[in-house]
Amino acid sequence: MGKDLAEASSAAKLVFEEVDNALSQNLSKLMFEGPGEDLTLTENAQPALMAVSIAVLRTLEEAGILLPEKARFVAGHSLGEYSALCAAQSFSLPDTARLLKARGQAMQAAVPVGESAMAALLGATLEQANEVVRTTAGDDVCAIANDNAEGQVVISGHVGAVDRAIEAAQELGIRRAMKLQVSAAFHCSLMQPAADAMAIELEKIAPSNPSVPLIANVTASHVSDGATIRDLLVQQVTSMVRWRESMLFAKDQGCVDLLEIGAGKVLTAIARRIDPELKAVAVNTPDDIDAFLAAA
Repeated sequence: MGKDLAEASSAAKLVFEEVDNALSQNLSKLMFEGPGEDLTLTENAQPALMAVSIAVLRTLEEAGILLPEKARFVAGHSLGEYSALCAAQSFSLPDTARLLKARGQAMQAAVPVGESAMAALLGATLEQANEVVRTTAGDDVCAIANDNAEGQVVISGHVGAVDRAIEAAQELGIRRAMKLQVSAAFHCSLMQPAADAMAIELEKIAPSNPSVPLIANVTASHVSDGATIRDLLVQQVTSMVRWRESMLFAKDQGCVDLLEIGAGKVLTAIARRIDPELKAVAVNTPDDIDAFLAAA
């Protein structure tokens, strides 16, 4: 993960070194060599994913692609919101790494292992998903965690409630309901201890006003005030990620050209599901960067 970037770009290599120094951890060695089961631990995965995003960005910046000149908004899905804010200079790179390390640790500690779960409801509308969680929660927690796109909604909560929701989804005719391989139930009220922990961390490391407005997960609207962003980041831990609405907001503001910077191409595929007029391009490898720069 990220090794090809580090080998191809001195700017990317410096990003990984800066993150290692900030965390007093050889995270880049874990990213480049594994083992995978250690890298996928939430406390490692969150800063690692951010590091790849910023490594790509710094490589583009070295080639003259400057974010404030090219972008009207930044946005990130869940932990990606921190990457977006780092890109927009609301947080420094070392501070972003430290915040995400703390966020990952707090989220993992919020619920005992095995007591919570998440599931994807494929083919479900938001209204159907709301009906599923409303009728199956009982005394447990069950909530919508991500509204990613029409037909792609993720739920989160106590494991029993999520199991019941999967059964109810099948009875409602939802095409497929499947548990996700995650370590905890993110973006629901079970994460309140993590939200409390992040409130403390974000007092120590407060965001400044970003160079480019953020489209926030919690509101699906733009924000440029650092103090407001801090409050939204705390709320984000327990709140639904309103990604579908966020991308539609961008379109309503005249932004149809989207650039996904970082590991993978998931958000690019989701953008096409949200609205076929959204033109998303994923840039995460040296070849992707070369192709993007050639077309820019």
